[in-house]
Amino acid sequence: MVSVKAFKPGGKPEQAEDRGREADHPSSQVAVFGTDQPLKLDCGVDLAPFQIAYQTYGTLNADKSNAILICHALTGDQHVANVHPVTGKPGWWQTLVGPGKPLDPERYFIICSNVLGGCMGSTGPSSTNPATGKLWGLDFPVITIPDMVRAQAMLVERLGIEKLFCVVGGSMGGMQVLQWSVAFPERVFSALAVACAPRHSAQNIAFHELGRQAVMADPDWLHGRYYDEGVRPHRGLAVARMAAHITYLSDAALHRKFGRRMQDRDLPTFSFDADFQVESYLRYQGSSFVDRFDANSYLYLTRAMDYFDIAADHDGVLARAFRGTKTRFCVVSFTSDWLFPTSESRAIVHALNAGGARVSFAEIETDKGHDAFLLDVPEFIDIARAFLQAADKANGLARKER
Repeated sequence: MVSVKAFKPGGKPEQAEDRGREADHPSSQVAVFGTDQPLKLDCGVDLAPFQIAYQTYGTLNADKSNAILICHALTGDQHVANVHPVTGKPGWWQTLVGPGKPLDPERYFIICSNVLGGCMGSTGPSSTNPATGKLWGLDFPVITIPDMVRAQAMLVERLGIEKLFCVVGGSMGGMQVLQWSVAFPERVFSALAVACAPRHSAQNIAFHELGRQAVMADPDWLHGRYYDEGVRPHRGLAVARMAAHITYLSDAALHRKFGRRMQDRDLPTFSFDADFQVESYLRYQGSSFVDRFDANSYLYLTRAMDYFDIAADHDGVLARAFRGTKTRFCVVSFTSDWLFPTSESRAIVHALNAGGARVSFAEIETDKGHDAFLLDVPEFIDIARAFLQAADKANGLARKER
């Protein structure tokens, strides 16, 4: 069965302390999978029951050939194109999703689910463990990107969709796109993978470990049982977010936005207050993040990214993962993205070429860093639109609508 809850766009956002309600009773649609439909996890655990929270936009056509799955990044969720129920802010991909935009709900049936291990309604560490009646915490099994994708595949099947017209995502979402194309090649007609890599680099694992240690060093983390004590490791999670956010930007972008400008003062205070605008910005990013995200979910999702390595199941040869695929690919990178540099995207493209795949590639010049895929970068928007239009023609979608 699929239980559905209506979401009211524009509704009053919840207070930060009420955010936890979204973990079990999200403001979105929910697909519930019972004990007769366990999800086999890479760690060897059969997870059941579990639920996946998701949003849809647009209408599924008669032959169910216009479905697009959007895969969100590390700190994203299913609210890609509607007002967020906790923050009250617009959806996180307004540049790409909406009427007249490349991912147009008037043309496509768009699905976006909260990943397994998330904190906005899909089963994760902040969800209730049915076996104990308490929140999972660190008793929740460690998950992987393939686990997330298998859960999404179960959702897509529940929705009666045999083949997705396109799977789209950036960063951790791009990792999911690649995993979809490898694990379910017959179920993906086209794939748009943006600002991602075929495996996590040592540098990125190191950044994630820094963030996890910041969370776990917070005295309110309590070995992951902070729920039971009614506290949250907000200081550690805020520091983790601040450190991560620096990696999403570029030196040029930080200089352009802030330089060395002071924050509401002309002279330094000779203290450890936020004298500089960039300091104030990072503190805001940290404090606003803890209001909408769960600390344990941050640990689980960063670890899932660390474990990601598509070639690992193919004797370390990436091209073997894509051998014989019929999926059409578009891979996009950004010149100032040092978190997932263009060299990683080129490795994907070379492997796709070696595997005989149809692939297009674009490196976009911008100083906006890794976050460029979320921002208004006209060239990226044009490339996404052109790729989908070409896939439309190849799939006969345009002809079917005449």
